[in-house]
Amino acid sequence: MGMNLMAAPDTREDVDLNQSVVPDRPWQTVVWNDPVNLMSYVVRVLEQYFGYPREVATRLMLSVHHDGHAVVAEGPREQMELHAQAMHDYGLWATIRKAPQ
Repeated sequence: MGMNLMAAPDTREDVDLNQSVVPDRPWQTVVWNDPVNLMSYVVRVLEQYFGYPREVATRLMLSVHHDGHAVVAEGPREQMELHAQAMHDYGLWATIRKAPQ
């Protein structure tokens, strides 16, 4: 189980160094602002689906309203895809993305 300290460095230009340093970077579910849904409805969805307390759901909704979007969940990609689909089922616009470093 010894390491070869003389191994040649990987000089391929397509290597994403950030990817190899942080392989388990989580994913995020992002809810985006839309012209259709009422603010009270977005709060209710966040409370019902994610179980957030009203204060948290309201803060997230205000981020959506003022900043155009809010990260509503973070974790494994498969779970974030399920969350985004659930948001679509509620009529909200949601996407997933890798969490920034």
